[in-house]
Amino acid sequence: MESLGPMEQKPARVRVLDAAHELMLTVGLARATTKEIARAAGCSEAALYKYFASKEELFIQVLHERLPRLTPLLRSLAAEPGRGTPERNLTEIARQAALFYEQSFPIAASLYAEMQLKRRHDQAMREMGSGPHVPIEELDAYLRAEQALGRIGPDADTFAAASLLLGACAQRAFAYDASPSGERPPVDDFAARLARTLLAGIADA
Repeated sequence: MESLGPMEQKPARVRVLDAAHELMLTVGLARATTKEIARAAGCSEAALYKYFASKEELFIQVLHERLPRLTPLLRSLAAEPGRGTPERNLTEIARQAALFYEQSFPIAASLYAEMQLKRRHDQAMREMGSGPHVPIEELDAYLRAEQALGRIGPDADTFAAASLLLGACAQRAFAYDASPSGERPPVDDFAARLARTLLAGIADA
């Protein structure tokens, strides 16, 4: 009896997510059709739609399940303020965020070439309570929780601080391609420096 390949041994939903992730990385979100994703997953389009209502939902689940888990980290820290030190926590947030944007930018970049498609994805993300604004809001919530404990300065603008940290992490994903080396700053050093610099401005004196 012929043995099944690794892809065929996985449940259909996992195969679809794996295929979607791979195609979105290689050809971009705009060109990764549900037909091509289903073919790569070894199933029919009808089977794909059993698990995901739309390509937009599939895209969001790829971000949630196949990329570094940024939002769960932010939510867990906001739920338990005071755990660890702010510097250690912000360093880990920056590290995960830098990796998340590094991996998600190639997937989502093609949306900006087709604004009608982008508007459809934006609307779908609004309806699902998702979108690139969510990590900023979650980090803001964490910083406000730390502020309530007195570990962040009472006058610190936590939303601006969250926007600065995550904006820098997103910028790292594409800002260095044209540099002489073409290399991004190493993620661990980048995250530690970012956290220290941010805290110098917002930590309680």
